[in-house]
Amino acid sequence: MLKSLNTAATGMKAQQTNMDVIANNLANVSTTGFKKARAEFEDLMYQTIKEPGSATGANAISPTGVQVGLGVKTSAIQKDFTQGSSKVTQAPFDLEISGPGFFAVQRPDGSIAYTRNGAFKKGTDGRLQDGNGNVLQPEITIPPNTTGVEVTSDGRVQIITGVSSVPQNIGQIEIANFINPAGLKNIGGNLFVPTPASGLPQQGVPGTGGLGTIAQGQLETSNVNIVDEMVNMISAQRAYETNSKVIQAADQMLQYVNTLR
Repeated sequence: MLKSLNTAATGMKAQQTNMDVIANNLANVSTTGFKKARAEFEDLMYQTIKEPGSATGANAISPTGVQVGLGVKTSAIQKDFTQGSSKVTQAPFDLEISGPGFFAVQRPDGSIAYTRNGAFKKGTDGRLQDGNGNVLQPEITIPPNTTGVEVTSDGRVQIITGVSSVPQNIGQIEIANFINPAGLKNIGGNLFVPTPASGLPQQGVPGTGGLGTIAQGQLETSNVNIVDEMVNMISAQRAYETNSKVIQAADQMLQYVNTLR
């Protein structure tokens, strides 16, 4: 019965983690470029009372054995990098990656991070940067006399200045991808950093080497499906309640034992 208490407690803890992940998904349903996550679980070690296949007689073996499980633990929280829906904004510096890939941005400490959020702005020095001031890499600087900006699907940035109608190429946007994007580390602010699990970034021109293309005037919305998350939330809540019932039942059984005379 004490095992039942501990086992059910691990179940409640696991479902609490599951609910935390679902809550974060729902909280970011309107976050540009957000990727939903799901909690994955695995069973804990088993107490083996009788080994499967152990001898039970001269010419007989046990077909199953006796093993009692001791609970569950969270094995991973998996990011889902499926493409979100497109939101048309018509803003010249709003860029969406259609397909695999990430924008590289330089953080204030000089390190490079990666993001799917293409809502860029022109800084005071003309450089394109995200909402937190992280500068797009390679750097793209928009001259002050620019009257029009066009970003092609392969990342070429062209501008029109003054009264001239001839586009000028001022830079090339590159995007990066990873062998295992699910291995990237979340650091907040819509940013990821590489880890040994993700592998090194493979940077290149959009539309080449398996990388996605760029769509100007659009943003990628969150890939969270509210209906799916509500169903997952109800399932997690019921599983949590069921584990709490196990604790109550085990407690009642212990009470019965304590009243024996």
